[in-house]
Amino acid sequence: MLTEAGYVGEDVESIISRLYQAADYNVEATERGIIYIDEIDKIARKSDNPSITRDVSGEGVQQGLLKILEGTVANVAPQGGRKHPDQKMVQIDTKNILFICGGAFDGIEKIISRRMQANSLGFKALSSDVEFTEDMYLQYAIPSDVKQFGLIPEIIGRIPILTALQPLDAVTLKAILLKPKNALIRQYVALFELEGIELIISDEVIDYIVEKAIEFKLGARGLRSVCEAILSDYMFEAPSDKAIKEIKIGLQEAKKVIERLRLKAA
Repeated sequence: MLTEAGYVGEDVESIISRLYQAADYNVEATERGIIYIDEIDKIARKSDNPSITRDVSGEGVQQGLLKILEGTVANVAPQGGRKHPDQKMVQIDTKNILFICGGAFDGIEKIISRRMQANSLGFKALSSDVEFTEDMYLQYAIPSDVKQFGLIPEIIGRIPILTALQPLDAVTLKAILLKPKNALIRQYVALFELEGIELIISDEVIDYIVEKAIEFKLGARGLRSVCEAILSDYMFEAPSDKAIKEIKIGLQEAKKVIERLRLKAA
Protein backbone atom coordinates (compact mmCIF):
# COMPACT_ATOMS: atom_id res chain seq x y z
CA MET A 1 0.00 0.00 0.00
CA LEU A 2 1.35 3.41 -0.96
CA THR A 3 1.33 6.06 1.75
CA GLU A 4 2.75 9.53 2.19
CA ALA A 5 6.44 9.76 3.05
CA GLY A 6 7.07 9.25 6.74
CA TYR A 7 4.13 6.92 7.34
CA VAL A 8 3.98 3.15 7.66
CA GLY A 9 3.69 1.64 4.19
CA GLU A 10 5.45 2.12 0.86
CA ASP A 11 6.65 5.54 -0.30
CA VAL A 12 5.62 6.61 -3.81
CA GLU A 13 9.26 6.39 -4.94
CA SER A 14 9.28 2.69 -4.09
CA ILE A 15 7.46 1.88 -7.33
CA ILE A 16 10.49 3.16 -9.26
CA SER A 17 12.75 1.20 -6.93
CA ARG A 18 10.80 -2.00 -7.68
CA LEU A 19 11.13 -1.41 -11.41
CA TYR A 20 14.87 -0.80 -10.98
CA GLN A 21 15.20 -4.13 -9.15
CA ALA A 22 13.12 -5.94 -11.81
CA ALA A 23 15.41 -4.49 -14.51
CA ASP A 24 18.37 -6.15 -12.77
CA TYR A 25 19.66 -2.76 -11.57
CA ASN A 26 20.09 -1.47 -15.12
CA VAL A 27 19.34 2.27 -15.25
CA GLU A 28 18.77 2.43 -19.03
CA ALA A 29 16.35 -0.52 -18.98
CA THR A 30 14.52 1.00 -16.01
CA GLU A 31 14.00 4.29 -17.86
CA ARG A 32 12.25 2.39 -20.70
CA GLY A 33 10.11 0.27 -18.38
CA ILE A 34 6.39 -0.12 -17.76
CA ILE A 35 4.77 0.44 -14.36
CA TYR A 36 1.23 -0.74 -13.66
CA ILE A 37 -0.36 0.92 -10.63
CA ASP A 38 -3.27 -1.24 -9.54
CA GLU A 39 -6.15 -0.12 -7.31
CA ILE A 40 -5.60 3.55 -8.23
CA ASP A 41 -9.19 4.18 -7.14
CA LYS A 42 -8.28 3.33 -3.53
CA ILE A 43 -6.29 6.57 -3.22
CA ALA A 44 -9.29 8.73 -4.14
CA ARG A 45 -9.78 11.59 -1.73
CA LYS A 46 -12.71 11.19 0.60
CA SER A 47 -14.44 14.53 -0.08
CA ASP A 48 -14.57 17.26 -2.72
CA ASN A 49 -12.80 19.72 -0.42
CA PRO A 50 -8.99 19.74 -0.76
CA SER A 51 -7.45 18.49 2.46
CA ILE A 52 -5.49 21.02 4.53
CA THR A 53 -4.18 18.15 6.63
CA ARG A 54 -2.51 14.92 5.56
CA ASP A 55 -4.54 12.26 3.85
CA VAL A 56 -2.09 9.42 4.42
CA SER A 57 -3.18 6.98 1.72
CA GLY A 58 -5.46 9.20 -0.37
CA GLU A 59 -4.92 12.68 -1.77
CA GLY A 60 -1.41 12.88 -0.32
CA VAL A 61 -0.32 9.87 -2.37
CA GLN A 62 -1.84 11.40 -5.50
CA GLN A 63 0.21 14.55 -4.90
CA GLY A 64 3.31 12.38 -4.51
CA LEU A 65 2.63 10.63 -7.83
CA LEU A 66 2.37 13.87 -9.81
CA LYS A 67 6.05 14.50 -10.50
CA ILE A 68 6.79 10.86 -11.22
CA LEU A 69 3.95 10.61 -13.75
CA GLU A 70 4.82 13.80 -15.65
CA GLY A 71 8.51 12.94 -15.88
CA THR A 72 11.22 13.82 -13.42
CA VAL A 73 14.62 12.66 -12.25
CA ALA A 74 13.83 10.62 -9.15
CA ASN A 75 16.36 9.63 -6.52
CA VAL A 76 15.80 5.92 -5.99
CA ALA A 77 17.07 3.74 -3.15
CA PRO A 78 18.13 0.46 -4.83
CA GLN A 79 17.39 -1.71 -1.79
CA GLY A 80 14.44 0.27 -0.42
CA GLY A 81 14.92 3.50 1.48
CA ARG A 82 13.72 2.63 4.98
CA LYS A 83 15.60 -0.61 5.53
CA HIS A 84 18.92 0.68 4.19
CA PRO A 85 19.07 4.42 4.93
CA ASP A 86 22.83 4.73 4.27
CA GLN A 87 22.85 3.35 0.72
CA LYS A 88 23.83 5.44 -2.30
CA MET A 89 20.87 6.81 -4.24
CA VAL A 90 20.44 6.20 -7.99
CA GLN A 91 18.94 8.80 -10.31
CA ILE A 92 16.17 7.55 -12.63
CA ASP A 93 14.55 9.72 -15.33
CA THR A 94 10.85 8.77 -15.45
CA LYS A 95 9.84 10.69 -18.61
CA ASN A 96 10.04 7.60 -20.85
CA ILE A 97 8.47 5.16 -18.38
CA LEU A 98 4.98 4.03 -19.39
CA PHE A 99 2.53 4.31 -16.49
CA ILE A 100 -0.71 2.35 -16.62
CA CYS A 101 -3.20 2.89 -13.80
CA GLY A 102 -6.17 0.62 -13.19
CA GLY A 103 -8.90 0.06 -10.66
CA ALA A 104 -12.45 -1.16 -10.14
CA PHE A 105 -13.83 2.36 -9.45
CA ASP A 106 -16.79 0.79 -7.70
CA GLY A 107 -19.70 3.24 -7.73
CA ILE A 108 -18.55 5.43 -10.62
CA GLU A 109 -21.46 4.02 -12.68
CA LYS A 110 -23.85 6.08 -10.54
CA ILE A 111 -21.85 9.25 -11.22
CA ILE A 112 -21.90 8.57 -14.98
CA SER A 113 -25.61 7.72 -15.02
CA ARG A 114 -26.51 10.91 -13.13
CA ARG A 115 -24.54 13.01 -15.62
CA MET A 116 -26.08 11.27 -18.63
CA GLN A 117 -29.60 11.62 -17.29
CA ALA A 118 -29.03 15.31 -16.56
CA ASN A 119 -27.78 15.86 -20.11
CA SER A 120 -30.82 14.13 -21.60
CA LEU A 121 -33.34 16.62 -20.20
CA GLY A 122 -35.18 19.25 -22.22
CA PHE A 123 -34.21 19.87 -25.82
CA LYS A 124 -31.26 17.48 -25.61
CA ALA A 125 -33.52 14.53 -24.92
CA LEU A 126 -32.85 11.56 -27.17
CA SER A 127 -35.38 8.86 -27.94
CA SER A 128 -33.77 5.49 -27.45
CA ASP A 129 -35.04 2.01 -26.72
CA VAL A 130 -31.64 0.89 -25.40
CA GLU A 131 -31.72 -0.20 -21.77
CA PHE A 132 -28.46 0.69 -20.07
CA THR A 133 -26.79 -1.65 -17.59
CA GLU A 134 -24.08 -0.71 -15.08
CA ASP A 135 -21.40 -2.28 -17.27
CA MET A 136 -22.52 -0.19 -20.28
CA TYR A 137 -22.22 3.10 -18.38
CA LEU A 138 -18.46 2.62 -17.92
CA GLN A 139 -17.73 3.11 -21.62
CA TYR A 140 -19.14 6.65 -21.36
CA ALA A 141 -16.78 7.70 -18.55
CA ILE A 142 -15.08 11.08 -19.00
CA PRO A 143 -12.38 12.80 -16.90
CA SER A 144 -14.95 14.83 -14.93
CA ASP A 145 -16.51 11.58 -13.69
CA VAL A 146 -13.15 10.37 -12.43
CA LYS A 147 -12.58 13.76 -10.77
CA GLN A 148 -15.93 13.53 -9.01
CA PHE A 149 -15.00 10.01 -7.89
CA GLY A 150 -12.02 11.41 -6.02
CA LEU A 151 -8.91 11.67 -8.22
CA ILE A 152 -7.41 15.16 -8.28
CA PRO A 153 -7.46 17.11 -11.60
CA GLU A 154 -3.67 17.29 -11.79
CA ILE A 155 -3.27 13.52 -11.81
CA ILE A 156 -6.13 13.05 -14.31
CA GLY A 157 -4.39 15.49 -16.66
CA ARG A 158 -1.22 13.40 -16.54
CA ILE A 159 -3.10 10.24 -17.55
CA PRO A 160 -4.36 11.26 -21.01
CA ILE A 161 -6.03 8.01 -22.12
CA LEU A 162 -9.15 6.90 -20.26
CA THR A 163 -10.78 3.62 -21.18
CA ALA A 164 -13.10 1.01 -19.69
CA LEU A 165 -12.49 -2.74 -19.87
CA GLN A 166 -15.27 -5.21 -20.52
CA PRO A 167 -16.00 -7.89 -17.87
CA LEU A 168 -14.50 -11.30 -18.57
CA ASP A 169 -16.88 -13.53 -20.51
CA ALA A 170 -17.40 -17.27 -20.12
CA VAL A 171 -14.97 -18.20 -22.90
CA THR A 172 -12.15 -16.15 -21.33
CA LEU A 173 -12.80 -17.48 -17.83
CA LYS A 174 -12.74 -21.05 -19.12
CA ALA A 175 -9.43 -20.36 -20.87
CA ILE A 176 -8.02 -19.00 -17.58
CA LEU A 177 -9.08 -22.22 -15.86
CA LEU A 178 -7.49 -24.55 -18.40
CA LYS A 179 -4.92 -23.03 -20.74
CA PRO A 180 -2.05 -21.30 -18.85
CA LYS A 181 0.96 -23.34 -17.81
CA ASN A 182 -0.03 -22.90 -14.16
CA ALA A 183 -3.80 -22.98 -14.82
CA LEU A 184 -6.02 -23.49 -11.80
CA ILE A 185 -7.31 -26.93 -12.78
CA ARG A 186 -3.75 -28.11 -13.48
CA GLN A 187 -2.73 -26.96 -10.01
CA TYR A 188 -5.45 -29.06 -8.36
CA VAL A 189 -4.60 -32.07 -10.53
CA ALA A 190 -0.95 -31.73 -9.48
CA LEU A 191 -1.90 -31.45 -5.78
CA PHE A 192 -3.86 -34.71 -5.93
CA GLU A 193 -1.04 -36.39 -7.87
CA LEU A 194 1.26 -35.70 -4.92
CA GLU A 195 -1.02 -38.00 -2.90
CA GLY A 196 -1.10 -40.60 -5.69
CA ILE A 197 -4.68 -39.73 -6.66
CA GLU A 198 -5.90 -38.99 -10.19
CA LEU A 199 -8.34 -36.08 -10.28
CA ILE A 200 -10.82 -36.05 -13.16
CA ILE A 201 -13.10 -33.03 -13.61
CA SER A 202 -15.73 -33.25 -16.31
CA ASP A 203 -16.30 -30.52 -18.89
CA GLU A 204 -19.75 -29.93 -17.39
CA VAL A 205 -18.18 -29.07 -14.05
CA ILE A 206 -15.72 -26.67 -15.71
CA ASP A 207 -18.64 -24.86 -17.36
CA TYR A 208 -20.51 -24.85 -14.04
CA ILE A 209 -17.53 -23.27 -12.24
CA VAL A 210 -17.39 -20.53 -14.89
CA GLU A 211 -21.15 -20.03 -14.66
CA LYS A 212 -21.00 -19.58 -10.87
CA ALA A 213 -18.05 -17.16 -11.08
CA ILE A 214 -20.07 -14.99 -13.48
CA GLU A 215 -23.23 -15.29 -11.38
CA PHE A 216 -21.43 -14.27 -8.19
CA LYS A 217 -19.64 -11.44 -10.08
CA LEU A 218 -16.28 -12.58 -8.74
CA GLY A 219 -14.27 -12.37 -11.97
CA ALA A 220 -11.11 -14.41 -12.51
CA ARG A 221 -10.23 -14.39 -8.81
CA GLY A 222 -13.59 -15.97 -8.09
CA LEU A 223 -12.67 -19.09 -10.04
CA ARG A 224 -10.43 -20.24 -7.21
CA SER A 225 -13.17 -19.60 -4.64
CA VAL A 226 -15.63 -21.80 -6.52
CA CYS A 227 -12.99 -24.50 -7.11
CA GLU A 228 -12.04 -24.50 -3.42
CA ALA A 229 -15.67 -24.85 -2.40
CA ILE A 230 -16.15 -27.88 -4.66
CA LEU A 231 -12.82 -29.61 -3.96
CA SER A 232 -11.99 -28.74 -0.33
CA ASP A 233 -13.71 -31.82 1.19
CA TYR A 234 -11.88 -34.12 -1.23
CA MET A 235 -8.57 -32.37 -0.52
CA PHE A 236 -8.87 -32.98 3.22
CA GLU A 237 -10.45 -36.44 3.25
CA ALA A 238 -9.03 -38.29 0.22
CA PRO A 239 -5.32 -38.36 1.25
CA SER A 240 -6.17 -40.19 4.50
CA ASP A 241 -7.95 -42.99 2.62
CA LYS A 242 -5.25 -45.02 0.90
CA ALA A 243 -7.84 -46.99 -1.07
CA ILE A 244 -8.76 -43.91 -3.13
CA LYS A 245 -6.72 -43.77 -6.32
CA GLU A 246 -9.11 -41.80 -8.52
CA ILE A 247 -11.63 -39.01 -7.94
CA LYS A 248 -14.20 -38.03 -10.55
CA ILE A 249 -16.05 -34.76 -10.01
CA GLY A 250 -19.45 -34.77 -11.67
CA LEU A 251 -21.95 -31.99 -12.20
CA GLN A 252 -24.37 -33.26 -9.54
CA GLU A 253 -21.67 -33.37 -6.83
CA ALA A 254 -20.54 -29.83 -7.70
CA LYS A 255 -24.10 -28.51 -7.60
CA LYS A 256 -24.76 -30.13 -4.21
CA VAL A 257 -21.71 -28.43 -2.68
CA ILE A 258 -22.60 -24.97 -4.01
CA GLU A 259 -26.25 -25.29 -2.96
CA ARG A 260 -25.14 -26.37 0.52
CA LEU A 261 -22.96 -23.28 0.80
CA ARG A 262 -25.85 -21.09 -0.34
CA LEU A 263 -28.08 -22.51 2.39
CA LYS A 264 -25.39 -21.81 4.98
CA ALA A 265 -25.04 -18.23 3.77
CA ALA A 266 -28.80 -17.74 3.91
